[in-house]
Amino acid sequence: MKIAVVGLGHIGLPLAVQYASRGHNVLGVDVAPAIVEAINRGESPHADEQTLIDRVHGLVADGRLRATTWEDPAGVREAEVIVVIVPVVVDAERQIDFNPIDAATRDIAANLGRDALVIYETTLPVGTTRDRFGPMLATVSGMELDRDFFLAFSPERVLVGRVFADLRRYPKIVGGTSDESTRRAVEFYRSALDPGTEVTQVASAETAEMTKLAETTYRDVNIAYANELARYAARHGIDIMEVIDAANSQPYSHIHQPGVGVGGHCIPVYPHFLFNTDPELRLPPLAREINEGMAAFTVDTIEDRIGSLDGQSVLVLGVAYRGDVKEDAFSSAFRLRDELLAAGARVFAHDPYFDGEHLRNLGFEPYDLGTDEPIRVAVLQAAHAAYLELDPASLSGLELFVDGRNAVEKAPYERAGVGYVGIGR
Repeated sequence: MKIAVVGLGHIGLPLAVQYASRGHNVLGVDVAPAIVEAINRGESPHADEQTLIDRVHGLVADGRLRATTWEDPAGVREAEVIVVIVPVVVDAERQIDFNPIDAATRDIAANLGRDALVIYETTLPVGTTRDRFGPMLATVSGMELDRDFFLAFSPERVLVGRVFADLRRYPKIVGGTSDESTRRAVEFYRSALDPGTEVTQVASAETAEMTKLAETTYRDVNIAYANELARYAARHGIDIMEVIDAANSQPYSHIHQPGVGVGGHCIPVYPHFLFNTDPELRLPPLAREINEGMAAFTVDTIEDRIGSLDGQSVLVLGVAYRGDVKEDAFSSAFRLRDELLAAGARVFAHDPYFDGEHLRNLGFEPYDLGTDEPIRVAVLQAAHAAYLELDPASLSGLELFVDGRNAVEKAPYERAGVGYVGIGR
């Protein structure tokens, strides 16, 4: 089968590699020439996952995988299936930005072959596949939806760094704009994913779109509940981690973990796809407000223990949105930075995955863990493995360690005479 994957980012390239590994001929399309050139050299431009790095060279050498930009889209016209994984995010005002995926859709439509199946895997507001992209594809291509070409939605349900394992682990949800579109999409995934992977057909593209929004927003709401409990526990001298562990021993309790904030491509973004388009929803926007408020709560916690932060040096450990990934999309480090700056602090940052120039461009002063530069407060923002065994003595002048992920043992800090506080601990 000839397949085109549009968008070769941290999810799109692994999908292309997965399909090619199953014997299909895959053309990857991206707007970034550097990504295209790296793939055609047999190199992965992303270092997220060893399986990805290991497979790209062989698949390119065997002719199963190649990449192109829209400057040379001829291969797209031959594709029987086109999978779209171009990001849709929210801007600084939390409004949905369709511009990149709209542009990709118009390019696809201009190069769409008759009888092709287009599948969107990018998370979308409900109705977008049918009502926005269907007409766009039809108008530009001059073909009729569900007669001359077919259209479906199937949400990606994977995490960066473990895409191949997640593709095998989680059922593939598939819904089309017609019964025939759904049938074709189900058949495609059964041929493109590993044997034994469950492919679940749902009633429509809208059902599939809402499924992804429901599961992502559930996590945001659950984390907000955990954060509310953590704030309550902090006021009453209770260790929230002990509470959550005890509560979750009951099989109907699945309380998530509190923290300094929620980051990444999904959880801080996709709830907006629900409540930005339906003002009747009440719980998701409240959960967003609670989770975005955790950075201010953390700064208040610091000031309760050491007083004013005006002129004080604070080190943010980890700007990535989660531990041991080289990705800072919508990281809660940024809101923490802003709250610290508003309190008058001098804000440093360290992250083993990013160099000093990158940290400086993000508004932090880079910090070298080997320096004698005194730091009064350190906040664990991303629980990288490198920080879990951090020697408190390696941070000159440290008086307070704030465990923003409740991830480290407090005993070494207590032995070193350094104050320790977690989120709800």
